[in-house]
Amino acid sequence: MTKTNHPFFINYAFKQAQIMESTGHERCAETYISAAKSFRQFLENKDIPIAQLESRTIKAYEAFLTAKGLSMNTISFYMRNLRAIYNHAVEENLAEQHFPFKRTYTGICKTVKRAVSIETIQKIANLDYSVFPDLEFSADIFLFSFYTRGTAFVDIAYLQHKNIKNGYLTYHRKKTGQRITIRWERCMAEIVEKYHNHHSASPYLLPILKGNNTRTEYLTASHRLNRNLKKIGQLIDSQTPLTLYVARHSWASIAHSKQIPIATISEAMGHDSESTTRIYLTSLDNSAVDNANRLVLGCLGDLSY
Repeated sequence: MTKTNHPFFINYAFKQAQIMESTGHERCAETYISAAKSFRQFLENKDIPIAQLESRTIKAYEAFLTAKGLSMNTISFYMRNLRAIYNHAVEENLAEQHFPFKRTYTGICKTVKRAVSIETIQKIANLDYSVFPDLEFSADIFLFSFYTRGTAFVDIAYLQHKNIKNGYLTYHRKKTGQRITIRWERCMAEIVEKYHNHHSASPYLLPILKGNNTRTEYLTASHRLNRNLKKIGQLIDSQTPLTLYVARHSWASIAHSKQIPIATISEAMGHDSESTTRIYLTSLDNSAVDNANRLVLGCLGDLSY
């Protein structure tokens, strides 16, 4: 095979990110850039020819990440993205396939519980935000996500008034393209109406995006949101650190606790299969299992406690 100009991996990764961004895959571009920057740090700000990328180099990079204290899921995140970039290069005949990632971890570990109870949701809704006015909007975004079955922040940010018709909110998930339809409830409308005067001329449902550089505005707002949610979690003594992803997990967990079928939860959340929903639910609330165990141990009498 002829390899033209001996292309370098980091340089190629950033070019792939540019292509992804230009074709509307901004999130994919960001993950490519994040992984490439991490790998470049390991290479001490140098680059490496794609054709010279070997398994031992990737294993050394894995050890480098482990030594930094990164979780296995974070390491896997970097590895999966670097592998995708490498495979693009192989497809373009820039290198032969040597499977340099075959000995590294690219799976997903079961995460710690990321759902909160309905009581915690109520605490978020009932907190006196007149004392913490800078946190109120972030709380409302969290609640809006929960009310709308765990809508992702990127989808909330880009929702427009035209997405509401005939009593339903309809949009396409940016992550999967799947069409989501949600009955427009009063609790959702109250949040939108609260901020209507602040951006009455804007096509967007909520005042997250305001100018032309919407991607930058979205990223800035996302960082501010999670920073504020962390503060709210501390104020209400939540044992689970709050992020917007917690709203999504919580909706699924609470729905599951109400005996709503997994097929219905899967459809509600826009999952492509029930297996995805089952992965969600296995990392949520173990209270039912704990209670079952307590009943069994109770058969032993006082010795079990």
